[in-house]
Order: sequence, then structure tokens, then C-alpha cells
Amino acid sequence: MAKEYPIVVLGAAESGTGAAVLAKAKGLGVFVSDAGVIKERYKELLRKWDIPFEESKHSFDIVLSAKEIIKSPGIPEKAPIVAAALAKGIPVISEIEFAARFSRGKFICITGSNGKTTTTLLTHHLLVRGGLDAGVAGNVGNSFALELLNGDHAWWVLEISSFQLDGMFNFRPHIAILTNITPDHLDRYGTFQNYTNSKMRMAQLQQEDDALIWFSGDPVIRRELERRQLKQRLIPYGEIAPDNGDGAWIENEKIIIRINNDIMSSTIENLALQGRHNVYNSMASAIAARLAEVRKMRIKESLADFQNVEHRLEFVASVHGIDFINDSKATNVNSTWYALESMTKPVIWIAGGKDKGNDYTVLGELVRQKVKAIVCLGVDNTKLKTFFGGMVQTIIETSSAEEAVQAAYRLGQKGDVVLLSPACASFDLFENFEDRGNQFKKAVKSL
Repeated sequence: MAKEYPIVVLGAAESGTGAAVLAKAKGLGVFVSDAGVIKERYKELLRKWDIPFEESKHSFDIVLSAKEIIKSPGIPEKAPIVAAALAKGIPVISEIEFAARFSRGKFICITGSNGKTTTTLLTHHLLVRGGLDAGVAGNVGNSFALELLNGDHAWWVLEISSFQLDGMFNFRPHIAILTNITPDHLDRYGTFQNYTNSKMRMAQLQQEDDALIWFSGDPVIRRELERRQLKQRLIPYGEIAPDNGDGAWIENEKIIIRINNDIMSSTIENLALQGRHNVYNSMASAIAARLAEVRKMRIKESLADFQNVEHRLEFVASVHGIDFINDSKATNVNSTWYALESMTKPVIWIAGGKDKGNDYTVLGELVRQKVKAIVCLGVDNTKLKTFFGGMVQTIIETSSAEEAVQAAYRLGQKGDVVLLSPACASFDLFENFEDRGNQFKKAVKSL
């Protein structure tokens, strides 16, 4: 008879390994099962904590004897092992749901199709500069479980993906930020409404004394808020001032933030993050910081000195008058729209990767206006070539970051910008978007 463990973790990457180590540290019996090959650094961590694991298979008898299963976000619910667990009535939760049981801190959680990482790191920056004891984790940096093992904080700022939200049932954020909802991950969710429902779980889990900060310029969020019976305080941010109550808006090239009838403002020109989308991100973070009672002057100072996120519109170098921009984190169409919209020079656009059911229609006008050539970087570029073939005269295919950078450099001339903004996931050619961005930067510096 197979040995039984009260907790089984499915998947042994950042999230799963973190959950397993936290479980072991709390004295819980835990087993880790991964259908793929576990990376060596995670194997070393599991061995260090004397956690039993298996790779390249799932032992159904062990997994299905668990009292609770912690599922890594990358594993879909339709995976046979997960479906079997659910059919048996075994609770299947996310790492964040599990780890939150061991924290006494308050949670600020950020989700959305775009802007999550920037808003998460900026919010954390505002809290720390404001003198609060705050940690940052989730879908950015280390897993929440591993960070929690290093010590609890009075505040946690967590970036949370839709996949992580799917496994949350009791965990609730004290402050939630919903940046936007645009089509993404349709290969996993099937329909946009299913994906939308996943994102809205963030709001559904909150109570009356919590706050939901939401982007008022997003018609999907507005529709969903109108159709749901929500209890929490709703705080909009966007272009236009709310009719009454709390919120943030733009007025005379300033962002205005009103919380509890107390107003603060900051000149857009002084924000460290430029571009309209980053103005919105700054608004959301500032509202969260005010709710956490960070002083207004410290918020203004911190909005001005924040350092931008790696792989998000990151300037790499200028080579013979051609600028190279790393926006590898743009893994969906809407992120790439923001990147192209912010470009002021002729663009040689490096795009492609693992398509997630993308609809490129929204990019058409910007591509016609700004893009002089497209360099495809992916295994299958058929969809990109078919859609943009009539808009751009030059479209070429490449299969490595080095090849893409060299091709873009040959196509460019002084005054152009080479923009890596793939609009696709990275898993066809790269380990993740960080790997793609790092290989791009290495190739640029080798020119």
C-alpha cells in the first residue's frame, strides 16, 4: 500500500516548491509530484528539507490519498490528476490560499490582464518608503510561501494571476486592485467570460470592510461590478472624477486622489513611470498607499523615484542610433498595444511565441501607423504573418533571440526603435519571459 501524506503538492516549480517547504516547516506531512522533470535548484531545495518527491509521473494512489492538494498555477483543472482529485472530493487549492493561513498580515492584492507587476512593485515601494513593514511576493519574484518562511510582515503586496485566483476559496485581500480585463489565456479558459469570472474572484472574496480599487476606463470591469452583488468599498480610478466619494482622476496634467474627502495631487510630469498606462498604475498604487495610511508627501516623493520593472519597456541600449527596448513581459495583445502606443519613433517590432488564442485586431491601426517591419520570433508564426501581411511590407522569421536582434538591426536605421513586445507567451522557444528578455538583452549587447 502506498504511503499516505495529508498534503500533496502538484508541480515543483517556484509556487509548488515554496508551498511544500512551508508545509514541512509547519510540521505537516507533504509529498511533491511533478509530471515533468523538476529543475535542479528545486530538487536541491526539496532534498534540503527532506521532502519526498517524484518527477516525470503522478502516482495516483499517493496523490489521491491526500487530505488536501496544493496545485501549481500552471496545471489546468482539466489535467487528469486534478480532475480525479476533484471527482473524489479532495480540496484542490493554490499556494497563496495555503500560505495565507500562516500570516497575520494585511493583504494588498493586484490582478488584471496588464500592469500587475508594475503596480505590485510600485505599491510595495510606496509602503516601504512610507515606513511600513511590507513584503512583496506572488506572481512576481519569490513565491509567497517561501517569502513567508523568511518572516511575516504587517503588510503583504501580492501579484496574483487568474490561475492562482482559481484556487482561492477562503483567502481574501483587504485591499484589491483590478487593473483591467482583456482577452488572455483563452487557450486555457475557452471563453472570455470564463477568464473574466476568474479575475473577478478577487472581488467576490472581499467583505464590507475591504476595498476594491478598479480602473473605471474598463467597460468589462464596469459591467461585471454592475451585475454582481458586492459588499466592499469600491474605489475607481481613471480619466474622469467620480461623481462622489473616493477615487482618482486626471485634471490639468495632474493625478488627483481623494480618499475620505482628503485630496492629494501629483504632477504627471514628475511621475517616474511615464506613458498613460503607467499614470493609471501610479493612481492605483497611490490609492492603496493612502488606504494603508502612508503620508501624502511620502507618496508623492516615492511616485517620483521608483525604478521601472525589468522586461517591461526596459531601455537596453542605443546602437548606431537605433534604440533597443525589452518588453518581453508583454505576453498578451493588450500589453503590446500599450507598448506600441507609447513609441514615438519608427518601430521594428519583434513579436511572436506561443499564441494564447490571440485576436490581433486591436493592434492593426497602431501597426499601420508605427511599424516599418516585423521580425517574428516563434516556432509557428503563421497567424502573425497572415494577419499583418497586408499592413507591413517586411516580415521575416527567426528562431532565436540572437537571430531576431541581428535581423532587426539590419532592417533598422538611425532614428528607429527595435521593440521586443511579443504579445505571446515564451514557452515555445524560451524557459519564460525573463529568459526571453535576458537573451534579447545579451544579443543586443553583442552587436
